[in-house]
Amino acid sequence: MKTSRLARETATIGKNAEVVGRRKTRGFAAAINGFAAGDTRGDLAVKQEDRSDDDSSPLSSLGSPSPFDIEDAPFFINGTPPKRKRGTSTPATTTTLTETSSLKLETRTPPRKAAIKTGNGSSSSSSAKIKKGKKDPAKKVIDHDSGNVTIHPPSHWEETYALVQEMRKKVLAPVDTMGCESLAEETRSPRDQRFQTLIALMLSSQTRDTTTALAITRLQTSLPPPHGFTLEGILAVDPSTLNALIHPVGFHNNKTRYIKATAAILASDFGSDIPDSVAGLISLPGVGPKMAYLCMSAAWGRDEGIGVDVHVHRITNLWGWHRTAGPEETRKALQAWLPRDKWHEINGLLVGFGQTVCLPVGRKCGECLLGTRGLCPGAVTVAQKGTVVRRKRVKVEEEGKEGKGEVEDVVVVKEEGG
Repeated sequence: MKTSRLARETATIGKNAEVVGRRKTRGFAAAINGFAAGDTRGDLAVKQEDRSDDDSSPLSSLGSPSPFDIEDAPFFINGTPPKRKRGTSTPATTTTLTETSSLKLETRTPPRKAAIKTGNGSSSSSSAKIKKGKKDPAKKVIDHDSGNVTIHPPSHWEETYALVQEMRKKVLAPVDTMGCESLAEETRSPRDQRFQTLIALMLSSQTRDTTTALAITRLQTSLPPPHGFTLEGILAVDPSTLNALIHPVGFHNNKTRYIKATAAILASDFGSDIPDSVAGLISLPGVGPKMAYLCMSAAWGRDEGIGVDVHVHRITNLWGWHRTAGPEETRKALQAWLPRDKWHEINGLLVGFGQTVCLPVGRKCGECLLGTRGLCPGAVTVAQKGTVVRRKRVKVEEEGKEGKGEVEDVVVVKEEGG
């Protein structure tokens, strides 16, 4: 029985696919057998299988293209069948893999390395050169005669602080409108406002400002009269109802227990008001040093310490002001030299700066005045290593008596940021 040239070529390529070591699916094997037997429906089967990798597939939006599959090679590389010159005899087909670095591809750049667009559409990296500053942390100086210890603040800290204040005036951050100290109902009594501020701080742990504001609004509008969102209202509400109201915040189950326990302690030990000391606030379940110092400033108007969260800890370490392992160590380092009149405002200042410019991921160093003036040792400069892409060129070569033709496909096999 004679078979067509296409059927013989298909059978040959099917054998080569096994040599390459790729998985041969049952659909692909059925398509090859169909061609070998002269069944034209095999062509339809292969086309249907290939369509699973086109742009209309749900999987096409998952990122970088997947490695080249040899199952697609014999028929539809780049969406069209391979062209070959006609000859009097049947050509032999071989499949080879080669690598090249001379190809031009569009590559995805990590957010940190992406050029920042200015108002006129040009890249800010060309107009504002980023300069990495030198670390000059606070220094401890000991007087050997008297034994007194003096802390010398970091150099240029006042210039850095003033520039951050200037940048913060231009952009409104979530903390400016949804920070914990601005969420209490103004129509409530001072006692109830202090209680709402404390609960807002407890909910804010491991939670975005927008989510915290949503949960506080739910409590203010959903807790039933006559008490509403007050200490008495929290004591009266069922734990399951309270948990449902604060459900969007992180660790809402634990926070429900902390809030109910705190309300009972306030009613029994603190005259139904919040404590007016850092030690008293820290004694409450779910309240740490950061919450206690912020609550003393916002609720009682007394600056007894700096409220240091992840933004303040991260940014001051980026600036090289100190090298600390955690927020509490950062608080002690800052309080050793930062003027007391800035203890309250530095939290909101750096939290907003971390939300708008110095983000945890994708810092906008091209828009930051500290980066362009060489005041930030942590600035990401354009001289850093960019995206690295490894490419493979796949060739399907067809050799015949009258000449040689080839079809090429380019596949990104690895992508990583520098």
